[in-house]
Amino acid sequence: MTPDPIETRPIETRLPVETRLPIETRLIDGRAHAARLTGEIRDEVARLSERHGVIPGLAVVQVGSNPASEVYVRNKIAHTGDVGMRSFAHVLPGSTRQSELLALVAALNADPAVHGILVQLPLPTGIDASAVTAAIDPAKDVDGLGPMNGGRVTRGPHGLVPCTPRGCLLRLRAELGTLKGLHAVVVGKSNLVGRPMAQLLLQEECTVTVCHAATPDVGALACLADILVVATGHKGLVRRDWIKPGATVIDVGITRITTPEGRSRLVGDVVHEEALGRAGRLTPVPGGVGPMTIACLLRNTLTAAERSLDG
Repeated sequence: MTPDPIETRPIETRLPVETRLPIETRLIDGRAHAARLTGEIRDEVARLSERHGVIPGLAVVQVGSNPASEVYVRNKIAHTGDVGMRSFAHVLPGSTRQSELLALVAALNADPAVHGILVQLPLPTGIDASAVTAAIDPAKDVDGLGPMNGGRVTRGPHGLVPCTPRGCLLRLRAELGTLKGLHAVVVGKSNLVGRPMAQLLLQEECTVTVCHAATPDVGALACLADILVVATGHKGLVRRDWIKPGATVIDVGITRITTPEGRSRLVGDVVHEEALGRAGRLTPVPGGVGPMTIACLLRNTLTAAERSLDG
């Protein structure tokens, strides 16, 4: 995720002293929920194959040799096989021209064995990612990033919803039940997470505030949130005083760092240690949002295969 510059100056906590007592923070186990969801998907894939002879197929396209992309692609292909789906991997050299990539997308659009198409981002310099995502058949756009599915998230009925926001919403519903009337603050406005997340929360009848690089004093708004969703790619952006006591915090950010001991580890946009004892619920990094994103990708692929039966 490309970092979205956000003002990080310290803020004064506007909460009375008596609300600053330690809170028992519940960690939201994304892996456990994703395991349940993928189990359901596995059963549905088997039924679809038995009753209709259709095996959902996911095509994953990677251009170039970005190390992070290689890991993501391997994980997606492995999980596809785990639930009984077919995977079609297309690894193209970094020198691939946009016209060549668009030709591959057109071929996958026309292939009846392919129900979902995912072009791994980021793409090399010289390729317009928006043109590529727009070229994917909306019925096969399982990342939900094309203009048609993006519009459906805004207006409804839903097409194929972007996987990360959908996974976040499923966890929020599971943790909180109804979200109606809650104040949600989304920090970050990317098409991948922030914008669709805000739209989904609006449809749940939340009051939604979206913060971004031009928002003054982001922390003053964040600390008013019942639900705080942070997706900027800025490690350690959210400190303790940005969190309303008892709030549910969804940390979408993920950054790999090297510790002073020379070890590599993943951290989020939220300072985890400071959120403990302050947030009521918190997604860890890793193990929070990531597993649900992959599970929702599988769900979208299954949905696309089911809809293909309607012609």
